[in-house]
Amino acid sequence: MDLDALRFGNFSKLGEAVTDWEQMTKNLATLKEDAERNLKGKADKANWSGVNATVTREFVDRTVAEFADAHTQADSVTKILSDTRGELVGYRAQLNDAIKRANDEHMTVVDTGDGTFAVTGNTRPDWASDPSGNTGATDQKKVEAFRDEIKGILTRATQSDNSAAKVLTLLVDQAEYGFTDASYANRDEAAKAVAAAEKLTRMAGKPDDMSLDDIATFNRMMERYRDDPLFTERFATGLGAKGALQFWTEMTHAHAGARGSELETMKDLQSNLSLTLATASFSDSDAMRGWKKDLLAETTTNFRAANSPNPVGALGYQVISSLMHDGQYDTEFLDDYRKNLFKADKGAGDSNTDSRWVKGYDALDLVFGDGNGRDPLEGLFDGLSHNPEAAEHAFESRSNLDHMLATTRYTHRGESLGRALESAVTGVANGDTASSALPHSAAQVKIMANVMSAVADPDGGADLVAKGLGESLGDMAAAYMPEISQALAGPDSKAVFLTHSEAPDAFQGKGLPDVVRFLSATSADPSGRAGIVYGESIYTGSLLESHLSDPSLFHGPREQVLADIGRNAGIIEGIVGHSVADGAVQVAVSGESDYNNALKEKGDAAKTWVNIAFTGLKLPEHLGGEVMGSVVGGAAGVVAGGAVDRLLEDQKMHGAKDEGFYSSAKDLYSVRDSVNQQTQWSTDDALARHHANLPKDGTDDLVRNAVNAGWDASSEYLSNTKERP
Repeated sequence: MDLDALRFGNFSKLGEAVTDWEQMTKNLATLKEDAERNLKGKADKANWSGVNATVTREFVDRTVAEFADAHTQADSVTKILSDTRGELVGYRAQLNDAIKRANDEHMTVVDTGDGTFAVTGNTRPDWASDPSGNTGATDQKKVEAFRDEIKGILTRATQSDNSAAKVLTLLVDQAEYGFTDASYANRDEAAKAVAAAEKLTRMAGKPDDMSLDDIATFNRMMERYRDDPLFTERFATGLGAKGALQFWTEMTHAHAGARGSELETMKDLQSNLSLTLATASFSDSDAMRGWKKDLLAETTTNFRAANSPNPVGALGYQVISSLMHDGQYDTEFLDDYRKNLFKADKGAGDSNTDSRWVKGYDALDLVFGDGNGRDPLEGLFDGLSHNPEAAEHAFESRSNLDHMLATTRYTHRGESLGRALESAVTGVANGDTASSALPHSAAQVKIMANVMSAVADPDGGADLVAKGLGESLGDMAAAYMPEISQALAGPDSKAVFLTHSEAPDAFQGKGLPDVVRFLSATSADPSGRAGIVYGESIYTGSLLESHLSDPSLFHGPREQVLADIGRNAGIIEGIVGHSVADGAVQVAVSGESDYNNALKEKGDAAKTWVNIAFTGLKLPEHLGGEVMGSVVGGAAGVVAGGAVDRLLEDQKMHGAKDEGFYSSAKDLYSVRDSVNQQTQWSTDDALARHHANLPKDGTDDLVRNAVNAGWDASSEYLSNTKERP
């Protein structure tokens, strides 16, 4: 920065810009609040169907999000501009003070152009009579001191000005259209993020020079900034697509066989690098679009460490997917990558996919911890599990779904595939316990129907449960209890079995046998079985809470509603109980302790189902909102939560079964009584909470008879849909 530019700079225009941006930020805050309260609030409560339920609702959600991003971006720009102006004004004051002090010392400071300046001493008559004879030397030291001080001021001012321009440009370039959600409190905060990215890029460019201590430092800085949009984009584009893949290849080769603290350090590095690149993928800047295009071009490149004696390294597919186990990648990017990888995988056929990715790569290990990264579909599926929208896109095609399910017989990708499918049909990312579950879309319900059909296939469909999919299938069954319940109850049952699903009756009629066979097959897995039991208990408790708190939901006697709910509980749990008791399924269950352990392990997850509305259950507004899981109020889910607690605490089950809930499938009547007791407890909870004027003895008798009737009917459902011993 030229000396005169700072010395005589008029920052009034910059001040006016700051004022304008401050006003814009305030206006956008008002628009944001209005969009969230009115536009989205009304859209969420609207009972839309057809095109409106998908296109219009999605448009509203995106519009509201854009208003929020616009406010965030304007706020960041305002703060960066204001901070920069304040710094420049401060540097100008420092410069003028230094020049004044120089003048007082009889020195002249002049701008010599092109960012240069000169400090010269003025000759004084009394210097000639100085007896020391060092006057000139003393003057030169003062000249140099003022020169260094002024140079430092100009350097800092230049850095402030240049970094502000850099971060503002990067900020605006984050989104090709619309706005970014990148938020910064000041210029310095944004500039530090960019500087950190540039430092790590230089380190990653020389992986051979990185010691374990260097990697630990790298990890700490990346963990701090891995969610920062400017940092992540600067790091990714600075390293380049091929450079990022080569860096990870070098790291896995150099630290192969890591143990102890080294292993933990490398696991952290893999996670941090994955999360960083995932955040970067959301940038729409020209540089980042080029990066994503370049990355897709490297899918079949042979990546090998520089000093590796093996000419066969890792395919780009394998390296890319090994960095997808953590973090949510951009939907469009995942769509593009998934299409390429699915095509390559399907080209090998159902039974040869393991050979396609594993044969010839026996020494490859791209994952620190579980797995080795040879099968790129495992990493992709984990990536899809963190992005429900992309997961839904992946399995909309029945051919894609059938192929991937079929390959689980010949690979070890079942667990990761299950997590991706779970994300696709529920709309909840794997591990996300905070987001609200939206009502199931027609597309999600269709995928779920296809999954149930595949598992229900008499020609080996049930074998899928033992291929690592069992736990996820149980979770999916829990999420679809409203639709499953309506299928079991038959047409016109939506007034009892509440839901906001866009296709609540999709499993009725011809789909009913698939529902029954699906539940039966999933019961063979202890974790899958636990998921069904928790799902049924939560849904039953939620239904009782809803109907007893708001009788207007069902136009008829409340006793009739209680009977329908009780019968449904008996049918679902009866299908599970009878299936486990049947010889063919019983062989697949290794022992009663497995189920008890699964029940305990699934308990914590089941509690989050209550909080995030896994079922998408419609609730009265005074209980927390139109959709359970919007902002759930204090009363919502209390009865369902109580049901979960009782399933977890064995001592509360002794009244129903001495050995604990579902500890054995040998005595079906004891199991039936356990289900009956659970349902009666939930009914009692709901009656007590809402002071319903129903006699306890009569209600208990009604529920007991209804559950018993449903239990008896479950055996007939099974016999009508499959061969039984």
